[in-house]
Amino acid sequence: MKAGARFKSAVSDAQVMIVKAPAGEFELACGGVAMVGGTAPVPEGATLAAGDAGEVLIGKRYVNADESLELLCTKGGKGTLTLDGVALEIKQAKQLPSSD
Repeated sequence: MKAGARFKSAVSDAQVMIVKAPAGEFELACGGVAMVGGTAPVPEGATLAAGDAGEVLIGKRYVNADESLELLCTKGGKGTLTLDGVALEIKQAKQLPSSD
């Protein structure tokens, strides 16, 4: 994985772009099924994991716990984004300093 790479969900319309990636190889999944590279064909018969009611929201940034991975959602869809089985969270906006 490297910054700028695009991935799409095999079970929904969700698409993401990597903004920041950790070193090494990891499994990025949406809805319990591994995501595929932007130009790769989507596997036939893949279905959303039972009980996954999550949704990927367009324009939102998703990060893991230590923020070593950051994704930008370019197309929304159903399913929860995970990295090696751990759910990603929406990145919270930083507070701007108040001006008087």
